Amino acid sequence: MTDEPRRIPRRPLLVAGVVVVALLGWGAWGQYDRAALASQTQQNTDDFVPTVQVAKAKLEDGPVTFTLPGTVSAFDQATIYARATGYIAERRVDIGSRVKKGDLLFRISAPDLDQQLAQANAQLVQTQAALAQSNAQVDQAKSSTRLANVTNGRTSTLANLGWETRQNADNTRLGLAGSQASQEAAQAAVKVAQANLAAQYATMQRLQQLKDYENVTAPFDGVVTSRNVDAGDLVSADSNGAGNTLLTIAHDNVVRVQINVPQSGAIGIHDGLDAKIYVPELPNRVFTGKVARSAVALAQSSRTMQAEVDVPNADGTLRPGLYVTVEIAIPRTSPGVVIPSEAVLFNGDGLRSMVVGDGGVVHMHDIAIYRDFGTSVEVNKGLAGGDSVVLSPPLTVADGGRVKVQPPAEQQTPNSAKPAPRS
Repeated sequence: MTDEPRRIPRRPLLVAGVVVVALLGWGAWGQYDRAALASQTQQNTDDFVPTVQVAKAKLEDGPVTFTLPGTVSAFDQATIYARATGYIAERRVDIGSRVKKGDLLFRISAPDLDQQLAQANAQLVQTQAALAQSNAQVDQAKSSTRLANVTNGRTSTLANLGWETRQNADNTRLGLAGSQASQEAAQAAVKVAQANLAAQYATMQRLQQLKDYENVTAPFDGVVTSRNVDAGDLVSADSNGAGNTLLTIAHDNVVRVQINVPQSGAIGIHDGLDAKIYVPELPNRVFTGKVARSAVALAQSSRTMQAEVDVPNADGTLRPGLYVTVEIAIPRTSPGVVIPSEAVLFNGDGLRSMVVGDGGVVHMHDIAIYRDFGTSVEVNKGLAGGDSVVLSPPLTVADGGRVKVQPPAEQQTPNSAKPAPRS
């Protein structure tokens, strides 16, 4: 009996083949479908025209308002030093005291100075007496000269007639010469006495001036801002200003507000411009003043120019040392184009703005910022007044691309789409 070969069933093989073919077909269809979707997405991206907001570039030729920090200082301020050495005998003011010009502030007791003045007065009397004595000697010398002259004339005449000896004639002639020399010496002594008297007068005036400095008076109307001595303190005079500081007076009926104007405004600022001054601690009050002076030159380290605004301060509200903000409208030296800060694009190509032309075609313009106002900037290159600049330019749009401009009504809609962020 022979064995027959075993047969493999056909049905399972057919089922397995169908499954494999189905899987391959499903995979091929999925791959095709994904490729088609990707192609469609790329096509949609290429054909997409973004909607943007635009703003008009404005050509401005009016003044530019600058808001600058400032410091209040007294219009005049004087530090009073002692000019007489002595003790403070009386003090009549303290810090915060209001004074008028000429008011007595301190009285200094200077006994040494008083003694020097008395001695100088006595020496003055001596020099006056010496001058009077010299004048008397001149008168006496003149009389002696006149007598010697008459005697010499008489003796010479008699000697020529032979009635007098030549010896006597020579004696009288030489006597006249001696009298004349004595007169000249006496006149020179008078000049010396006059010079001594003038010098003593100068010494007296100097000491009297120092005596007047014993009473320290106010040089102008103002307020005492510091006091460094009290009654009984010893003070010393020093002509070099290194002596005792008695007090400081500030004239604050008018105050100076010092500001530093940047280069962009330094060219246009001039005396007489109106200014508004704001104090943070007085939010409901505005002070007004005018630009009164400027340094003309700019500081090289900061490229700013110091200027001062004079502000009336009759009620004393503005106090020296206050920090304030100053608002000044400075005329432009030339017109400028102003655009919103959102229209500035900064990337590897530098500062640029996207300008929308006919048909929604955009062009990139290189710009240069002249002034930065925070929410807007002034450019002096690349744009003209009336250009439509794109706000927050989309990064996907290149030069020559197209955009759709969002109508103004849609820009004001609260639920409108937010602009795409910019790099």
